[in-house]
This record gives sequence, structure tokens and C-alpha cells, in this order.
Amino acid sequence: MKRNIGAILFSVILISVITFPFLWLLLGSFKTMKELFSVPIRFFPEHISLDNYIAVFKAQPFGLYLYNSFVIALLGTVLVVVASAMASYSLARIPIKGKKLVLILVLTVSLLPPVTLLNPIYQTMSNIGLLNTRIGVAVVLAAIELPTAVWLLTSFFQSIPIEIEESAMLDGASMVGGFVRVVVPLVMPGVFTVSIMTFLAVWNNFIFPSVLNQSKSARTVTIALTMFETETYTPWHIISAAAIIASVPLIIVVLLLQKRIVSGMIEGGVKG
Repeated sequence: MKRNIGAILFSVILISVITFPFLWLLLGSFKTMKELFSVPIRFFPEHISLDNYIAVFKAQPFGLYLYNSFVIALLGTVLVVVASAMASYSLARIPIKGKKLVLILVLTVSLLPPVTLLNPIYQTMSNIGLLNTRIGVAVVLAAIELPTAVWLLTSFFQSIPIEIEESAMLDGASMVGGFVRVVVPLVMPGVFTVSIMTFLAVWNNFIFPSVLNQSKSARTVTIALTMFETETYTPWHIISAAAIIASVPLIIVVLLLQKRIVSGMIEGGVKG
């Protein structure tokens, strides 16, 4: 009984610590600047108003920035899923010497600080004319997220018996047909996990969109959150509302697909 009470108490404290920053941000999005910095601290706003949310779209073309982020995140996710699935399948099926070393090198690439890659990536994007474009940022962010996706999906493909593909080929399926119709459906938990993790990572990325997409029409929401500040004034109440708006798509994705995220991670951990 005491252990159960302790576990419940610990869970309540942990959840409170995790959710408090978001709850404070949400409440702050309904406050005025005066209420945000009032002493003593006011936890709840005096009046619930959508003025801050309206001001977000009046101060910036925030709808366009949301659209840019969504297109970039969706395109980047598709690129990562397709490329990582083919690469992982190849690593799992082709007898390559030093396969573990290859996987370690792939994972090591993902550990490089993104700042170290900015200069060569910027020059490359400039040379091929992909600066200030959605596809340019999507391709770059897909390349950044690809090593982790390959590392994760390889364990899923390795867990699929090769006899399943051989049976499909005996029934007349080609190698590509067996891969698409037989193998991929069996690793869908891993594919969903990679998709969701990639979408969240691309959506939240700030460094590369801020450097590669400096045009106003190509900005993403992460950049837009910094554009409300002026030299003399920082409207924290409006920034809070903008941050909530930018978080809504991510919250919806996680709530709708949370079971697939958990099942994919558990299966990947067991299979790995």
C-alpha cells in the first residue's frame, strides 16, 4: 500500500513538473502584459480573451508560416521514410562485411552538431538555387534526420524472417513487390515511429530554416516566433499565444498517434 501511494505521489509530481511550463504558457496567452509581470504573481488571467491570438495573425502572416512548416515537415517526413526504408532493408538483407561498423558510422553522423554543417550546406543550397524554398529546407532536414531513422528501422527489418520474402517470390512476386506488399506492412510500427519523430523534429527545427530561408515568404513558425520582438519591446503575451498556435499541430499528431509511437518504440527496443 505504501509503495502504491509513493508511486502515485511520484507520478503526480513528475506530471506536474512536465506539464507546468505548457500550462503557464497557455494561461499566459490569455493575459495582458501587465498581468504577466504582476506582483504578486497571478496564475489565472482576470478575463479570458482571444485578443492575443488575433494579434498574432495581425502582426505577422502567421497562417503562411504555419503552411510553410507543415509542407516542409510533411515533405521531409516522406523523404526520410522512403530513403530510410530502402537503406535499412538493404543493410538488413545484403551480407555486408562490417555491417555493425556501418550502422555505428551512420549513428555517429547524427551526433554531429548541426552548426558544423551550416556553412557547406548553405553553399550547396546557394549553388543549386534552393535557398528560400520549402523543398530546399525539407531536403536538408531530411538528410539530418535520416541516419537516426536508418538505425531504428534496420532492427525492424532484421526481425523479419527472410523465408517470408522467399515464399512471396515463389508465388510470383518480384523483389520490389515482396518488399512493398509483404515486408513493409510487417514493419509499419517502426515506419510510424520514424514518421512521427521526423515530423516533430523537422517542425521544431530552428537553425536550418533561419539560415536557409531568410525570405519573409519562406519563413517557418519557429522563425516567426522570434519576429514579434522589436528593439524596444517584447510582447510576451502575444508570443505566448503564437507558441500555443505553433504547438497545436504537434499536440494533435501526438494525441492521434500516441499508441503507435509507444508500440513502435517498444517493438524496436525488443527487436534491437
